[in-house]
Formats: sequence, structure tokens, C-alpha cells
Amino acid sequence: MSTLSRRTLLGALGTATAVGALPAATHAAAAPVGSTPARARPVAPVNAEVAAAHPLTYKTLPQEVVGVDVEELMKVHTETDADALRAALVREVWKSADGRLPGALPDVAEGVEAPELPGFTGVRRIDRLTVRMPYGLRSIVFLLLPHSSDHGRVALYHNGHGEEPSTMQRTAQALLDAGYTVLLFAMPLYHWNPRELTDPADSSRTVTVESHNDLGPWETADFSTLRFFLEPPAVALNHVVAAHQPPSVQMIGLSGGGWAATVYPALDTRVTRSYPTAGSLPFFLRPAPPKPSPTTGDWEQRKDRHPAFYGLTDYLDLYALAATGRHRRQMQILNRFDDCCFNAVGHRAYEAVVRHRVQVIGDGHWELLEDATHGDHTISPYALSVILWDLDTACAHQP
Repeated sequence: MSTLSRRTLLGALGTATAVGALPAATHAAAAPVGSTPARARPVAPVNAEVAAAHPLTYKTLPQEVVGVDVEELMKVHTETDADALRAALVREVWKSADGRLPGALPDVAEGVEAPELPGFTGVRRIDRLTVRMPYGLRSIVFLLLPHSSDHGRVALYHNGHGEEPSTMQRTAQALLDAGYTVLLFAMPLYHWNPRELTDPADSSRTVTVESHNDLGPWETADFSTLRFFLEPPAVALNHVVAAHQPPSVQMIGLSGGGWAATVYPALDTRVTRSYPTAGSLPFFLRPAPPKPSPTTGDWEQRKDRHPAFYGLTDYLDLYALAATGRHRRQMQILNRFDDCCFNAVGHRAYEAVVRHRVQVIGDGHWELLEDATHGDHTISPYALSVILWDLDTACAHQP
């Protein structure tokens, strides 16, 4: 699986963190004579300057974890449990009887100009996929085809609630350089996505929706607004699988995109590996992060807005669903000193439990990367180096 270009990329990324510190890498084990030793996983120290600027609430377990039996909060114990819960969640999002993901295809425009995007190099062609949903909502997905690839893998990158494009550009460019075909997603109503919806009370009228928190009138017993968030990756992936037949699909997301990269892989086993960043915490920890406190999350994250969906599952089981199955794995990435959300160290209360549960179910891998190299709401250069190492080295023997 490994290529010189990807290994060169990993080496370059491993020389810098978001604050310019050098991530230290452990020495690889001795390899047989004549073989190429596997590159050790990048590691990095806590950024002492950033840590010193934050109080103890960012460094010690919060009161909210006391007395919580995380094992009892999880419903998934077997692969059969996972399959049943996955089907129930799909039925709830799409209000379907069969528990199957939508089979629709997007409108495809090949070889388009895309001034909405930051500049990328090594792109052979950009296609624009338009996903059409109820109430006239459209979601635009850009498909970036690299000049060359020795593996044919596809990666989805999902941005969040209006984050500036540097993280998207850095992450997608690294994937393109490594030979990945890349799908770029934005949250509904954000970035290049239209904000117009048909008025649910008057189908002859179009209204402009400024925020996800204004989606209340569209949420009914017969229609879940979660569909606006989760249908674009399903439909775009239908096209990519049919047109390009990738051996595997990876998904990376930041913030709201990190939420999408948590929930969508839980519903669609075609997503082989996922790396949600700064995107979620289980409900019992929502009051715990120092900033903001409580961390309720956006419209799509909230149990009070989607009681039927989140009544079926907490995030703990979503993590397990995303990691369960042959060649499937998830690495949740949380920034300890994130200046937005899902920060501090409360995740240490559930990390070992979820990892062990996935091991017990078998055929899958789950882990959590706590990134303390910076104080930003981003996928840091260090975290990106670990993602690429995981894909290139840990998954080198997989499709």
C-alpha cells in the first residue's frame, strides 16, 4: 500500500505541529534484514505554553464523570446488536420501513470550475455533485480527482459551521498528494450550500434559513431534518462507488463535520475508516467542557431537538457502530485546549470502555487521540500526521 509520495508526506507533516514544535516519534522495532522498517506512529508533547494559559478544568477529570457507569450506558454488545441499531437509526432518519440507506444518485457536472474552493494542486478534474432533497434543499459536493493514484482509495472531508478554509485545504491537499480521490462537503446552509428552503406551511413560497437552529418548522413526525445532514454523503457516495469502485472509503471531519464523520459512518458500513475531530461528546459529558459550558451542540446534535433518534442511541454506541466490521476503524480526535468546544479531558472517562467494547464485538478498532499540541479549533498538523500514518501504516495491509 505504501508509496514514496505518501511516506514523504508523512515525514514532512511530522516535522511541525500547529505551534511549531517537533513531534517526537518513538523508534520503530527492528525489522528483518533487507526489509523496510515500518514508520513509527507520530507522537507529540503537550504544548507547555498553551497548557500554562489554561486552568485545571482543562487538565483534570470533571465532576460529571463521578458515579457514571459508562459500560451500562452502551447498548451495543454484539455484532447483531450493532446491525439492529444501525437499521433502526436509518429508519428514523429517512422514516423508512426497510432500514436501508437511500439509493438516489446526484446530478453530476464534470470538469467544472470551482471558485468557491481554496486552491489545490495535483487535481486532474473537479466534478460538482448536486444532491436534491425534500423542501427544495440542495447540497453541493465537490469531487476532486487526483492526477494519479496507486490505490484508488476515496476520502470524504466534511467541514463544519463556517470554519475558515485552511483546515479543509491542508487536509484535502495532503489526501490528494497521497493519491486519494477527495469528496468535499459543507454543512447544510453553510459555505457554498444554498440557504433556500420551501416554506413547510406554503409550498409556493421559498424562505432563506440563516441557522440550523431555525429548522424547527421542518421537523415533523413524518420528516427528520437530520436527513438534510446525512443524505448528501449517502447520495454522493452512491455515485462514487458506482463510477470509481474504490476499495475503501475514509471520512474526516471538523466540528460539525466531525459530528457528521461520527454519525454517518455509524449508519453506512461502506465508510471503512473515520476520523471525526472536535465533533461530539456523549450526553453525560455535555456540561463538562470549560468552554462553552454547557456544550449543547448545534441543532443536529441535540437530544431535545431529535428525541426519537437520540432516544435510540447515545454517542457512545455511535462510536462503536462506526468502528465495528471488517477493516473498519474510527479514531476520534479531541483537542484538549480547543478554543471552541468539546475540550478538556472528560473523554478519558469513556475512551477505554468504548475501545474494549469494540474489541469484544470483534472485527473493528476504535481509539481516541487527545491532541494537546495547540489551542485552536482545527485538525492540527500533528493530528493530520497521525491520520495519515494510520491510513498509510496501520492500514497498509487493508484495502
